[in-house]
Amino acid sequence: MSEGALYRKYRPNTFAEVRDQDHIVTVLEGAIQKDSIPHAILFSGTRGTGKTTLARIFANAVGTAEHDLYEIDAASNRGIDDIRELKEAVHTLPYQSKYKVYIIDEVHMLTKEAFNALLKTLEEPPAHVLFILATTEEEKLLDTILSRCQVFRFNSPSRAVLQQLAIDVSKKEGFSMSPEAADLVALAADGSFRDALGIIQKVILASGDAIGDADEVATIIGAPKTQSLLAIVKALHTKDRKTALTTLADTTAESVDMKLFARLLLEHVRAIMLLRNVPSRKEVVLAAFGTEAKSVIEECANAAGALNSHTLLKLLPAVDQISRSPIPSLPLEIAFIDITEET
Repeated sequence: MSEGALYRKYRPNTFAEVRDQDHIVTVLEGAIQKDSIPHAILFSGTRGTGKTTLARIFANAVGTAEHDLYEIDAASNRGIDDIRELKEAVHTLPYQSKYKVYIIDEVHMLTKEAFNALLKTLEEPPAHVLFILATTEEEKLLDTILSRCQVFRFNSPSRAVLQQLAIDVSKKEGFSMSPEAADLVALAADGSFRDALGIIQKVILASGDAIGDADEVATIIGAPKTQSLLAIVKALHTKDRKTALTTLADTTAESVDMKLFARLLLEHVRAIMLLRNVPSRKEVVLAAFGTEAKSVIEECANAAGALNSHTLLKLLPAVDQISRSPIPSLPLEIAFIDITEET
């Protein structure tokens, strides 16, 4: 596979293939059925959620041929001259389609002058022109731009959706990924379909066979191994400071991504807290964990120990400080010492 091949290969081509954006797809399909097409649309959402992909699908659904579809990267074409050229071009009739569609990606990158020029075009666009603007930073757009667009806000795909994506795509590629491994992919993708597909491709290329378990995936993406993570959870629970710090040092030496490690640690401690306080939701709380992790979480939840809501309050600031610390593991080391402090 070439770089980016999976992202291109599994990019949705129809409304039915779009995942986790039903609230947008339903409205767009309804607009087409009722022949009530908005002349300006804004797709807003975090990176990798499928904004430009859905823009292409919508353009295709209203019958726009490829040569009547124009994609503009506002990060590279952000000046007044670029928008002036667009203003002149929109008056030209489409070659063979009913609509000319202009997709302007990262529209928030336009200069103030370019925004003003675009605004005039949005106010009175020709009947044959549709604008689809896309942005990751809606707050940077002028209110006058927003008021002239029908705004759709994309959901960041849930962890469960990304986990299923990892399992489905891997299977289609002849690769078997365990649920625990797929969950690691989902966590590392951090709400991005594009990142998830990139990680899946990396795992498939790096794996020595056609099977991906949690520890193999962890090594490839920089997550901690299950045994190391659970050893720290148990050590913190029993206030075994030496084991907690030693295991963290060993984990750091394995080039583990500290931010990813910290997120996984929070997941486990949170599960212990929830299971202890709401045991009736056991299946929901433990759904994302593997057999060994479930056993440790239940053991800690059913016994008195240091892991509770107060532990989370000590870990949260540490997690936030990791990216700013000259030594990434230092905030966690301080938190571990605090958590295991004898009272």
